[in-house]
Parts: sequence; structure tokens; C-alpha cells
Amino acid sequence: MKRLGRTWAIATLVSAALVCAFAPRAAAQDSGIAGQILDVAGKPWVDLGVQIVSDQGVKQETKTDKNGKYAFNNLRAGDYTINVLLPNQPQPFSAKVRVGGGQTVPADFNFKDIVAKQGAEYQEAVKKQEEEKKKFEGMKQHFEAGVAALDLAKQQKDSMAKAPADQREALKQQVADSAAKAVTEFEASKAAAGEKDSNLNLILARLGDAYDAAGRTDDAIAAYKQAIELKPTAAYYNNLGGIYGRAGKIDEAMAAYQKSAELDPTNAAQAWRNCGITLYNAGRLKEAVEPLKKATEIDPKSAQAWYLLGASLVGAMETKKVGDKLEFVIQPGTVEAYQKALELDPNGPYGLQAKQGLEALQQIAPGIETKISTKKKKS
Repeated sequence: MKRLGRTWAIATLVSAALVCAFAPRAAAQDSGIAGQILDVAGKPWVDLGVQIVSDQGVKQETKTDKNGKYAFNNLRAGDYTINVLLPNQPQPFSAKVRVGGGQTVPADFNFKDIVAKQGAEYQEAVKKQEEEKKKFEGMKQHFEAGVAALDLAKQQKDSMAKAPADQREALKQQVADSAAKAVTEFEASKAAAGEKDSNLNLILARLGDAYDAAGRTDDAIAAYKQAIELKPTAAYYNNLGGIYGRAGKIDEAMAAYQKSAELDPTNAAQAWRNCGITLYNAGRLKEAVEPLKKATEIDPKSAQAWYLLGASLVGAMETKKVGDKLEFVIQPGTVEAYQKALELDPNGPYGLQAKQGLEALQQIAPGIETKISTKKKKS
């Protein structure tokens, strides 16, 4: 890395001398800097960042157009540093220019010529840079294709849930095909990224989502664990908890949700809500109460969390025998949870279910007769 840095420093001095030697163009109505940047193949370098810094420290940035051209207009007279923001390089390629009143200074950079004037080491560095650029573009292309395929799989799955029974089998195959394509694309993106790429954690996480959609649970868990090793975020732990939960690994899911909440306590409502949902779906209603209470405390506007809290409290009800009756002991907060869900979602699914829950509570509140009455036999 040090040798490369020295090479760039030499290249900077050479380019500075070249640019400063350029003759200014004929006077224009305003002062500026304009030019064209060509890549190492001598072709226009498109969408490349260019920055100028005035002798007063004022910065401006732009990007090259489809012809590799850039321009900075309406500049005050003075000395400027031009920084060509080369991809995958910590330092820009720099040059100095002087702008006079009413002049547009030409500042062209042909990296094919620049490279040809440098030593073999510099040429190798630039060649490697170009290879890295192509590799990044390939990684990005595969990643975006994977995202599109995964989104399509989710849409198809939603359509399948709403479709008539006789159409579901065909839609099921479409979901499987889209999920498989997503897996293929994300795996290709991972291969192109390399072990030290800063994007690798995101690629692994989306690969985990694709594996999950394809029904490859163990692979999905492994991918998310690798993503977490690289970047332990609350979101990754939350998603891992969902995969564990759908696989029936409840204790592992609880540990993942707990870690998610610890990493981001302020925004932990989703983690606690998902924790409650996982326990609720597993039939562990009493255990679901506590995480759902935490979810509603952090996010009191979630109708889903309030409804599930009410339903879980109903599942936690106990009974007692009073005389000949078996009475239900309604847990504190049950009615309030249902009422809150109904208030937040009056015309939606959670509000409707909360309303039904309240009606059921009204029916059982007086108690249920347990004594069996028998009629006397006629003599």
C-alpha cells in the first residue's frame, strides 16, 4: 500500500505540471474550469466524481457526463485544486490550475497517456484498479438482479395466498423459481465481492433472505450468522430470529430477538413484537405476554401488537370454581389491549378480531355453569 501511495504522489506531480502548462482558452463571459476525462482505455470516463477546491477552501463537486466531460462555471479568479475521485482509491488524482477573470481553463485528463508515462508498477496498479471496477460492477449487477427476483417471489407468494385453490400449485412453482433465481444471483454477487469487500455483510444478509424464501433454512441461518460476524446489527439479529421461529427453533429465536433489542433498545419494538408473534404462533401464549407488553410500551400505535397482547392475555386466563360455576379470571389489561387495537384499527383485521375478542369476553364474564342438572324419573 505504501508503494502504491508513492506512485500516486509521483503521478500527481506529473499531472499537475501537465495541467498547469495548458494554455487558457479565449475569454468567455464567466470564469470556470472544464475538461474531459478519459479512462485507461482512452474512452470517456462516465459518471466519475470531480472536485475542485479554491485557495479559500471552498469545495464544489460534479460528475462527468456520458462523454466524460465536466465543467465548473461562475468561479472567482484564483488558484484551484482539481481532484479526480478515482474509484477504489483512498486518495484522488490531483492537479493545480489558475483561473483568471472571464476565462474557462481547460483541464483534460487522459489516463491512457498518463499511465503510459509512468512505470510498470503504476501501470499494474491502474490495471488492477480497472479490474476491481469491473468486478464491483458485476457484483452490483448480480445483487440488483437478486433483489428483483426476491421481491418478485414475495409478490407471487402474496398472490398465491389470495388465489383460488386450483391456481395455487402453479403459483407455488413460480415462487420457487423466483427464489431459486434470487439465490443464484446473490451467490454470484458474493463470489464477485471477495472476502474483504465492505458490501459483503449486506450481500450475505440478502442471500439469507433468498435461502429462506427457497426453503433452505439451514443455509439461511448460516448466511445470517456470517453477516452478523461482519456487522452485528439489530436488523440482522431480528431477521435471524424470524428464520429460527419459522423453523420451530423457538429458544434460538428468542435469543436472537433479545440480542436485537439490546443492540437498539430505542427501536426495539419490532424485535419484541416479532418475539411475541413467534411465541404466539408456537402456542406459548403466557410467554408471549411480556415481550408484547414491551412492544406496546415502545410503540403504542401498533394495532397488531395490542391485539396479540389481548389474545395472549386471554390465553393466560385462569379459572376458579365459585359454587356450581366455573368462572374465568380475566387478566388485568386484557380488555384495554383489545380496546386499543380496535381504536387504532377500527376497520382493519386487527380491529375486527379485537372486537370479536371483546364480545367473547362479555359472554364468558358471568361464568359458565359446570353443574349438570338431571331430571327426576317418572314413577
